[in-house]
Amino acid sequence: MVSGESLYLVGLTVLKGVGDVLARHLLQYFGSAEEIFKAKRQSLEKVPGIGGYTAEQIETARAEALKRAEKELVFVDKNKISLYACTDDNYPERLRECQDAPVVFYYKGTADVNAAKIISVVGTRRITGYGREWTEALMTDLAGMFPDIVIVSGLAYGVDVCAHRNALKNNLHTIGVLAHGLDRIYPAAHRNTAVEMLDRGGLLTEFMSGTNPDRENFLRRNRLIAGLSDATIVVESAEKGGSLVTADIAFSYGRDVYACPGRVKDEYSAGCNRLIQMNKAGLIGSARDLVMSLCWDVDANVASRQYALPFTEKPDHPVIRLLTDKGEFHINQLALEMNLPVHELMPVLFELELGGHIKALPGGVYKLC
Repeated sequence: MVSGESLYLVGLTVLKGVGDVLARHLLQYFGSAEEIFKAKRQSLEKVPGIGGYTAEQIETARAEALKRAEKELVFVDKNKISLYACTDDNYPERLRECQDAPVVFYYKGTADVNAAKIISVVGTRRITGYGREWTEALMTDLAGMFPDIVIVSGLAYGVDVCAHRNALKNNLHTIGVLAHGLDRIYPAAHRNTAVEMLDRGGLLTEFMSGTNPDRENFLRRNRLIAGLSDATIVVESAEKGGSLVTADIAFSYGRDVYACPGRVKDEYSAGCNRLIQMNKAGLIGSARDLVMSLCWDVDANVASRQYALPFTEKPDHPVIRLLTDKGEFHINQLALEMNLPVHELMPVLFELELGGHIKALPGGVYKLC
């Protein structure tokens, strides 16, 4: 007989009419999942968002929900799966910030879901040669700068599996977020990749064993892909697609969203170009663009080795000399020192930034790299 708070937390996810948001309200009101299952209907009705009908549903379905939860916990224990609950200290902090994050999810793997740097890479299932080449370069370059970064995607055809496989190829940890239970792999063609990910990454889902990969589950899992990471990158997408849904969710969470631009008439660049046009995504052409936009610091030796441009020494430039003397300058101060209008100074700073010589900080401040 399985018992304890985990049993009641899993049981809470089985109750019909109780979604993730309402479940959190219940937990806040009663203090624990166990108390929710012990509460009388009159007490349940006092919770904001719960009326008589929902309270009756909860009361009627509790016994069966606990039976199903007990069965799931036996499966979890047998297969050495980790259970993460929103009430636990080890629940991913990024995901905890999301209002509709799952109360419980299941995870099997070695990657740290609370790693310092996590990015999600998504895109069309019909990846083109351009998208494949760009994804390969992104993984290779990120591995050179941040070997501890974790790559999250959905193990689907196209961009997803390309990101996973190239992360593995570059010895990066990569997590696949699934739209079904951990008793199966979909698509079956990616089973070998999934098995490899268990040793260097992991598989994560909010769905119980026995859950089929139905269409609505893919839409639900997209919020986990967005919520687990610092930023979501859309490699390729048509004008409509699941990756655009993921980007919208990430945008609603206040997370950074980036897109790889493409030619105007390319079908699978249309979605990315639209995200950029609508200011929902930043334009990036390389891993270096991503790192600069996220203001991640790269070890100087690694940076120079991976991104050496035609000149590796600092050029004899007035901006370089000023920053060498003072350390940091606001763009307005630089303009005054150089006796240049700001609009003329900006392209100069941009060129030096692209050359890896200076770095833009928040608030219009610049310093040497």
